[in-house]
Formats: sequence, C-alpha cells, structure tokens
Amino acid sequence: MKLPKPRKRGDAYRIEIMLDGKRHSCTRDTARECEQWAALKLLELKSGKVQEDASVKQHYPFKQLFEKYYQEHGRYKKSKTWIYGQLKNFDQKFGGLAEMSIHDITPKHLTAWRNKRSTEVSPNTVLKELSLYSSIFSYAQKELFLIHDNPWMSISKPRKPKARNRRISDDEVNILLKAFGYTEDEQPVLPQHYVAWAFLFALETAMRRGEILSIKREHVFEKYVHLPMTKNGEERNVPLTKRARELLKLIPAENNKLVPQSENAFRLMWERTKNKVGLEDIHFHDTRHEAITRLVNQQKLPVEILAKMTGHKTIKVLVNTYYNPDVDDIADMLD
Repeated sequence: MKLPKPRKRGDAYRIEIMLDGKRHSCTRDTARECEQWAALKLLELKSGKVQEDASVKQHYPFKQLFEKYYQEHGRYKKSKTWIYGQLKNFDQKFGGLAEMSIHDITPKHLTAWRNKRSTEVSPNTVLKELSLYSSIFSYAQKELFLIHDNPWMSISKPRKPKARNRRISDDEVNILLKAFGYTEDEQPVLPQHYVAWAFLFALETAMRRGEILSIKREHVFEKYVHLPMTKNGEERNVPLTKRARELLKLIPAENNKLVPQSENAFRLMWERTKNKVGLEDIHFHDTRHEAITRLVNQQKLPVEILAKMTGHKTIKVLVNTYYNPDVDDIADMLD
C-alpha cells in the first residue's frame, strides 16, 4: 500500500491512512515523522497488534463516531428511524462540533450546545437527544476504548417538564374525524381514513401509535390483540372492548398489516390534518391518557389490571402520568 503524502497544517503536518474502511490519522512536527508513523501504524494494523500512541490522540470526529455507532448499534434498535433522523441532520444541529475530535470536546462545549438547543425545542426533546449522544460517547468509552471519560455525564440536564394531562373531548374527536373525511363504522379506504381509524382504536385500547401500526392479521384474536414487541422490550396481550372489536371488523380482510402505512407517512398526515383544523395542542399519544382515564371511569378497571393491559411495569407511572381524571370525575366516584 502506497503511503499518502502528509499535508501541512499551520506549523505541523497531518497524515491520514485508510484500512478496511476505517480512517486513522496523526499530527507531527515534520512530514518525515508523519510518514514514519503511517508506516508503523499500517504494520500494526495488518499484524493485528494495534497499539495506540499514548502521547498522540487520534483525530476522531464526533460525526464519524456517530456513524460508527449507528452501523454497529443504532440501526438495530427499535428507535432506529429516529436515530437515523438525528444522524441525517447532525451537521445542521451541531455545526462545528460535528467535525471536532471527540478527544477535544469538553463539558463547556456541550453546555453551550445544550443552552442553544433549549431555545429551539422542548425540554423533553433536549433530554431525549442528550440521552442518545451520551450513549454514543459511552460506546466510545466502554466498547471502543477511545476516551477515558464521557463529557456528557458532566453537564446538567434540563428539568423534566410536568407530565401532560391533556384530555380529548367528544367534540374534538368529531372535528378530527371530519377533517380526515372519515365516518365512524365505515370501512377505511383512503390513507387518511386509516389515520382516523387508528385514532379511534387508540381511544379504545390505550395502545401507542407504533404498536397499532405494527399489528398484523396474525396478531388479532377474538378478544385480544397480541403485540410481539413493545416499547419496554416485552410482548403484551391487549384485551379488547366491544367497541374495539367492532372497529377491527371494519378493516378489509385482505389487509395483512391492519394499517397499511409507514410510521413516517402516518405521522405526517396526522400532524398536518390536526394543525389544519386548529388542534395543534393534541398529540396522538394523548389518546393513551384519554383511553386509560375512560377505562377507569367507565369500565371501573382496577389499576393493577389496567397495568397489564397498558404494559406499565410501575403502577406509580400509570397513576401519576396517564390517569387524568378531572375533579368532576372524582366527585362522581365518591357518590
């Protein structure tokens, strides 16, 4: 393999070599020293006896680390679509930090990024992104042995906002159905009809959007739907109300996948339609809050049984986050 020529960078020289798709580089005072390092590095790599030069840290851009993390781990995770979206917009989101070496990134850099990001998105989004990027650096620390410390662990996180308690009224349900051009008890035909159908099904079952979109014909039984994989990594059987069973009968028999849409297409249609009718404040996940509250108020399900249906491992999360009765509901229970 012919060695590349060193490139002058200020008062020093830098050389890069590629082997098996992996980039290695170093900076030295002279071109000759760079060539000597490259020859030794290639020898070490080819012989399988890689020994890092403790005095010189390899230039390893943050983005390059993210790309490797995605190939090795991210694309196998349930959240792979979201992770890929983060990688796709990485340069825009991080600017100069994207190409900065992970050895040079400090908590001060990350704190400045966190503060800027907090002016652009919600605290929940910042927290979610911090968790991902911290995992990427932990991967570099504990699996690649490239760094000794994770700088993301040294910055404070935004305070987690109070859990949403948004209820969905019957009037809002009717407005959304009209916006989707769907009438209850009719077979869905168009893509927007399936979004409306999934909205109604979520209100009956407390299932998440991703869970509904994953249902195949083989998962549907007489009184329940089987979910082979859920958010917490386990399978779950979701019992069906009479109304939920009626909704399932509306899906054409030839549909192997009950809702024949990708998650992204479904999300975009949901967002655009609700915004169009002035219901920007409603999130699809609010159907889970609404369904759980209805199941307690109307079906009188005890929380320990409800937790089996919704997949909550912690009753505290179910009660404090998802069960949202108003004061009138509680007064009615007392009577």
